[in-house]
Amino acid sequence: MRISVAIDGPAGAGKSTIAKLVAKEFDLMYINTGAMYRAVALVARDNNIDDTNIEGLCSLIDTLDMRFENDDLILNDVNIQEQITMPEISAIVSKYASIQEVRTKLVKLQRDMSSKFDVIMDGRDIGTVVLKDSKFKFFLTATPEARAERRYKELNNRGLDVNYSTILEDIIKRDYTDSNRQIDPLRKADDAIEIDTTGLSISEVTEKICLNIKSNI
Repeated sequence: MRISVAIDGPAGAGKSTIAKLVAKEFDLMYINTGAMYRAVALVARDNNIDDTNIEGLCSLIDTLDMRFENDDLILNDVNIQEQITMPEISAIVSKYASIQEVRTKLVKLQRDMSSKFDVIMDGRDIGTVVLKDSKFKFFLTATPEARAERRYKELNNRGLDVNYSTILEDIIKRDYTDSNRQIDPLRKADDAIEIDTTGLSISEVTEKICLNIKSNI
């Protein structure tokens, strides 16, 4: 029986960092679904394909070969992890992620991965759409201010010249877009365990999730 773990939540809630640690604990394949949408946004931008060009986007996605190596996204044999985490991609990814045809293609890829491997996925519709039958579902959240502070420190540590107020504004806008889109909006699955990560350390959140999985395997 395959093990699948779903972790959902808004931007900056700590999903990716924590999912990677849980993956190591249980020897799971970590799949960052948000990175997959970011990859689409990146390549679409670089090829001047607007979010209104649905046919062009679908044709583009059909040319993309995505896989994860050491938690990094490899696109057509090129590591694009650093590129997709840049602020300019964060600012446009929701436009592409809200398109039904884009989501349908990526969800199929994600489900195919979960049928072949023991996986942990993080995103915004994992527990409600991609892994809706998963036994292990978690919804991580935190205040917008706490999430903006985390993202600010992350980007600042990479040597990027970023502004906290701008990041906070972008997070609030993205929360609204993700939660109010018509297609697969961000929401907590009815059977998911919600964890407010505000004020909690990474290790504390990871321990909560690991204890739950261990007690229910």
